Amino acid sequence: MGSEANETAIKIARSYPKRTGENGGYKIIRESGPYHGATGGVMWLGGTGAIRSDYEPAIPGMVYAPQPNPYRCQFGSNSAEECAIKCAQAIEDLILLHGPETIAALIAEPVSASSIAAVPGDPYWPMIREICDKYGVLLIADEVITGFGRTGKMFSTEHWDIVPDLMTVAKGITSSYLPLAATVCTTGVSEVFAGEQNTFKQALTFGGHPVCAEAALANIEIIEQEKLVENSANVGKYFLKKLNGLKEIHPIIGDCRGLGLLLGVELVKDQKQKKVLPQNLDWQINCPKLFAETVLYYSQQKKVSLLGHLFVLSKKR
Repeated sequence: MGSEANETAIKIARSYPKRTGENGGYKIIRESGPYHGATGGVMWLGGTGAIRSDYEPAIPGMVYAPQPNPYRCQFGSNSAEECAIKCAQAIEDLILLHGPETIAALIAEPVSASSIAAVPGDPYWPMIREICDKYGVLLIADEVITGFGRTGKMFSTEHWDIVPDLMTVAKGITSSYLPLAATVCTTGVSEVFAGEQNTFKQALTFGGHPVCAEAALANIEIIEQEKLVENSANVGKYFLKKLNGLKEIHPIIGDCRGLGLLLGVELVKDQKQKKVLPQNLDWQINCPKLFAETVLYYSQQKKVSLLGHLFVLSKKR
């Protein structure tokens, strides 16, 4: 469902300049690392080469930008703020290199779950919003994982007080009890598709299913009534503090990071040099035993993404 939401966002972004009379913009900028879906279009936006190699050739118009991961900054920055600024400047450089008139949109996870809950430095998102506005590039926030409270805000873009032009949501909208996703856009974007001649045409087999929509409404009501977003923020801070305490004890823990109950732990061979674990280390075998009763986790390339036990997780449990 999230894949379809992101596919729809890309289609809207590419058709937007044609509705406004600007025509040429079709390229999509994406960050290295994040995963945006499995369908034929968005699969080229993220993931690794190994995931995509069976399905080449790639669709045209994908532009790859640095991932603002402070722990493994591609620019070798010493601080999250410096890394954020350099990554944002790199995106502006890419826009100028390709020509602003060719760029339709930039898509990114505000907090990258696929990069093990990597949180960009605070300057990053305000700079990205300013750059997109400057060059007429639509900003798409992929909130499929982060939306509806996972990071301690209803939507993770709220941490930086920015408003994207389009937003995609899925998992949290129904807490995954039933399949539902949505592509949301600002009035400024939707108005371009007003009128019979400009209608955005798309049909999905189960699109707008009333049972799933009702489940979403009930789910959102529970989230608001039981203050689960606030709980995610409070328990997440406590959880992260405890994880950082473990880092002081266990040299295998390189980094603990995240917001709310979207948390990640990166395991390393050497904390100072951030060397990755040996390929022949069978650490994943023990993870289910360690985490089965307390944490939902996802392992990737010798890193562990800790997702917590739903929003009802408390400090005692």
